Amino acid sequence: MNEIRAKITDIQSSDNLSVLSLDANGQTMRLMALGLSFPLSHDLEILLGVKSSNISLATSIQGELSISNQLPCIIESLEIGTLLCSVKLRFGETLLRSVITKASALQMGLHEQQNLIALIKASDLSIIKIFQTSETKCD
Repeated sequence: MNEIRAKITDIQSSDNLSVLSLDANGQTMRLMALGLSFPLSHDLEILLGVKSSNISLATSIQGELSISNQLPCIIESLEIGTLLCSVKLRFGETLLRSVITKASALQMGLHEQQNLIALIKASDLSIIKIFQTSETKCD
């Protein structure tokens, strides 16, 4: 599980749905959640989780996308297997790992130190920890 530390900058809620705006490494992110069972507030720091298989990669983007989280990254390393490729990414001070097919990695011509964009849907993020004085953990 990838982890991204972020600060809540805005909370919008309607019925059982919440959309959080976040600041992570100076980049605006969004998280969409159903039925949050714990209190959240502005300026609260949280730890986000996202599966490696839920991070898509793009070398360039034209036009608008519905994917809220478009994170500028640099490829630290590639591990190309028989079918899959594990791509280690640097997003500011944060290291992320994306798993894509080997065919996609070869088609995109991915290589170390390449700049690209990591794409994460707001609904693919989860809150795994809330940083408070007591370091409360949410499951």
